[in-house]
Amino acid sequence: MKTILLSLLLGLLALTGRSQSLTSSYTNSTITTIPDGSPVGLMEQFTVSGVGGSVSNVQVTLDITGGFNGDLYAYLVDPQGQLVVLLNRPGVTGGNPFGYADAGMSITLDGLATNNIHDYGSTLGYNLIGTTWAADGRNTNPQSAGGLLYGTPTTANLSLFQNTDANGVWTFFIADLATGGGSASLNNVILSIMTVPEPQTWLMLGGGLALLGLLQRRKVS
Repeated sequence: MKTILLSLLLGLLALTGRSQSLTSSYTNSTITTIPDGSPVGLMEQFTVSGVGGSVSNVQVTLDITGGFNGDLYAYLVDPQGQLVVLLNRPGVTGGNPFGYADAGMSITLDGLATNNIHDYGSTLGYNLIGTTWAADGRNTNPQSAGGLLYGTPTTANLSLFQNTDANGVWTFFIADLATGGGSASLNNVILSIMTVPEPQTWLMLGGGLALLGLLQRRKVS
């Protein structure tokens, strides 16, 4: 009997250890022009409610057309006030103060990705349509000189939001910080939050051990 109960407990532990990830997505598809050369930029807010468990990953999908990618600065703030820089003037370095001249992108920034969006031009055969990148993560003044901006270490990727509560207001901001190159349009932004439900492992384990102890006492008596 003890062997059977132990086998059942191990099975329960295996099942509770496989918590299934759930994805909640929030979309703003209103086409809006990003003001050229203005720090005022655009702000979008997403209200998340009724999401259980803790955050396991966050993705931000951006559809931008036109403009000059090297002018763009964007960030995401979670309900706890934690900020992650998504774009910080892609391509700006000590040798390139203007950044990449590409016009627009349709990409997903992912907390589990490794290729940093700031350096996309150094990726052989790079593609900004339907591809996945890591957020810039350089939490420094986007108007800094190229060498200082690029030399700042990546301090916080989207993985910063892991193990937090998803519920509350998430704030997305984007701006075009240099004049010239035309105006970009934000066509779509999607916030996707993956959460893992809190496992009931200890509750089930405690009940199983109590039952095992009860049976053991009956056997002794």
